[in-house]
Amino acid sequence: MKKVISAVLAVLFCMTSMMFSACGFSASPESKGSAAGAKKLHMATNAAFEPYEYVEGGQVVGIDAEIARVLCDKLGYTLVIDDMDFDAIIPAVASGKVDFGMAGMTVTEERKQSVDFTDPYTSSVQVIIVNEKNSKVASADDLAGKTVGVQLGTTGDIFVSDVNDVKVERFSKGSDAVLALTQGELDAVVIDKDPAEAFTDQNIGIKILNDPFEREEYAICLKKDSELTEKFNTVLNDLKADGTVDDIIKKYINDN
Repeated sequence: MKKVISAVLAVLFCMTSMMFSACGFSASPESKGSAAGAKKLHMATNAAFEPYEYVEGGQVVGIDAEIARVLCDKLGYTLVIDDMDFDAIIPAVASGKVDFGMAGMTVTEERKQSVDFTDPYTSSVQVIIVNEKNSKVASADDLAGKTVGVQLGTTGDIFVSDVNDVKVERFSKGSDAVLALTQGELDAVVIDKDPAEAFTDQNIGIKILNDPFEREEYAICLKKDSELTEKFNTVLNDLKADGTVDDIIKKYINDN
């Protein structure tokens, strides 16, 4: 009798499994996420660009990291930050390896050939850092014939490369370029204003020239024709309108 009951139960189990399969169900749950768990979005950045992204307490923090986290929360996603070299960000976004890039990234026509951009969320300027004593550079006009440090793949790299008769030294991190400047290996460094201020606060003997080198706007980059671009723009513009973006920026940048 036990054998008969077991056989009947086995048949019933198989029939039930077939019915679930036919209806699109699985006999065992799959780890594809659930209503209780938000889908992850991967953001590429270069966490050596204070105050926009830097490492503190083992975590990537800063203006971009915080804006991205609020944006993802509003859209129902969990943010995952992937730290990488700056010049690897656009290839990672364009190939779909990550969902978007946010790294104090300036919108340029060259970059728009590879990725799409959201509306800008803030603006900045490129500035020139020099040694306080015995500097041969007093303005952008003096860069010709000089050795200038930049962070590889940044707009500083792009802009300086367009200046005639300049020897460009490229570094993976802006901090490495600044270190070379303090050691007398460079005549100047061209980099974004906000990290430049952080570098001059941290390093004695260097200063920022008063005249800006180039103005620029920052935006989020996404894969071409990504369905996320319109969603990001909608929420991002709301966050700008209600003051959230300004509040986050002021948290990290003191203009006084």
